[in-house]
Amino acid sequence: MKPDHESSWTPPADAAEQPRQVRRILRLFRPYRGRLTVVGLLVGAASLVSVATPFLLKEILDVAIPEGRTGLLSLLALGMILGAVLTSVFGVLQTLISTTVGQRVMHDLRTAVYGRLQRMSLAFFTRTRTGEVQSRIANDIGGMQATVTSTATSLVSNATSVIATIVAMLALDWRLTVVSLLLLPVFVWISRRVGNERKKITTERQKQMAAMAATVTESLSVSGILLGRTMGRSGSLTRSFADESERLVDLEVRSNMAGRWRMAVITIVMAALPAVIYWSAGLTLQLGGPGVSIGTIVAFVSLQQGLFRPAVSLLSTGVQIQTSLALFQRIFEYLDLPVDITERENPVRLDRIKGEVRFEGVEFRYDGKGGPVLDGIDITVPAGGSLAVVGPTGAGKSTLGYLVPRLYDVTGGRVTLDGVDVRDLDFDTLARAVGVVSQETYLFHASVADNLRFAKPDATDAELVAAAKAAQIHDHIAALPDGYDTVVGERGHRFSGGEKQRLAIARTILRDPPVLILDEATSALDTRTEAAVQQAVDALMADRTTITIAHRLSTVRGADQIVVLDSGKLAEQGTHEELLERDGRYAALVRRDARLTPTR
Repeated sequence: MKPDHESSWTPPADAAEQPRQVRRILRLFRPYRGRLTVVGLLVGAASLVSVATPFLLKEILDVAIPEGRTGLLSLLALGMILGAVLTSVFGVLQTLISTTVGQRVMHDLRTAVYGRLQRMSLAFFTRTRTGEVQSRIANDIGGMQATVTSTATSLVSNATSVIATIVAMLALDWRLTVVSLLLLPVFVWISRRVGNERKKITTERQKQMAAMAATVTESLSVSGILLGRTMGRSGSLTRSFADESERLVDLEVRSNMAGRWRMAVITIVMAALPAVIYWSAGLTLQLGGPGVSIGTIVAFVSLQQGLFRPAVSLLSTGVQIQTSLALFQRIFEYLDLPVDITERENPVRLDRIKGEVRFEGVEFRYDGKGGPVLDGIDITVPAGGSLAVVGPTGAGKSTLGYLVPRLYDVTGGRVTLDGVDVRDLDFDTLARAVGVVSQETYLFHASVADNLRFAKPDATDAELVAAAKAAQIHDHIAALPDGYDTVVGERGHRFSGGEKQRLAIARTILRDPPVLILDEATSALDTRTEAAVQQAVDALMADRTTITIAHRLSTVRGADQIVVLDSGKLAEQGTHEELLERDGRYAALVRRDARLTPTR
């Protein structure tokens, strides 16, 4: 399997970036300000009601019971019950709204990351594992669910409760309040230490989850299973996965146990505080200080216990937020990926496309670095004409073809369509203008009809049949038990290589682009299948501008012009007959091809 690695671009993670990152997270919630305001009001109301309850208890113990005032006792008891009901109702409404907002934020993040990746050039995906991309969208965003759905609300709710409770405690007795809050700064310091520790572990854990997801994606695909079984590596792959999983177990345990003992100490101390309060009140009374009524002590302890839950929760929330910053950082890395293929601010839209393609002084380097893959390429393909590109492996043939639909962008010179630089065209025009049929056919795990309609969602059944007939695949589809409703299987593995190619050709016929790029569309097929696919290709090429990247030279002899690439440079150019007469590199390739091609 491929070694684990991230995409080549990773921004620096610096502590100074945290405030900017937090502001960026808060901006995610900006579209939902109205709903969050309602949540804030509900939180405030719930906090006020919960704080009022101990004061009602104080009145019961200090006034209603000692003075035998039954009416007041009933009213105060009813007030405590009503407070519990209101707190519960406010809590349910608060949870409903905050969860909805959180899920909408997650939806926005998922959509933003997916949309960003859709805009990346082909080069990004050639250097990034599929499982790594999937892990960012599934595991990283999924791991933030608690933060964006409940943590933010919990932070506001607990902070409000803590402030309201402290104010109420001060109103009851400021001395007991000071005793209760002496250790709070120590607790805050401990929680920050725990949060930083968990953040580091979370970053490692998410990378490990991405590595494991990539291993699963690669080894449990149809191709991966075939390779593993035929190479006798199933046991080795299982052991490799077990090692990956073992590392994840260690990180999960470390993540859950990080700071657990320190937080346990905080819990013990907070739980012991009521005893300290009783002791302080009794000591004050014995030393001749001002007395504290039983009702005040009970109400204060009730408030102090009420402070315990949100205070501990607030500290835990702080830890969780710091942990989630690691996940947000990984998501923002993808959102900040530089998009090197973009649409102009005012792009050109072509309503009628003739299909003339020109390569003018074209140069291309991967990532703009290293030696040129293409250098000084000048070719003109008239509208409706055909160009064949041949040459040894690594000569830059596929790259040349991929410059037309802007799967890559030139680093020098330009590629034009009907005289307009393809970089100036809007994406819709380019997608309508250029179709690509590659050697590696990709089919979705869906029905034949759905795969064909991916090119034209509103295509009628009659159009599907016409395209399939032109691609020489209709009879095979019609013979299937479910016909066009047959599910093709993962990556189309229910169909042979030639059948998948013809389905891809039918899909492109349905799209009906005026310019066609054929990237070694028949090179991996046997000669009999190639003949059937070639008929479909010939039907597809009719009346279109065609650029054929060829491996088997027998498929390009009828091209209007043939160019030979060698080390990224244009070595020869002409028709099949002209190039044979020159007895140069093309003639040598033809002779080699004749030796390697079996007789039919």
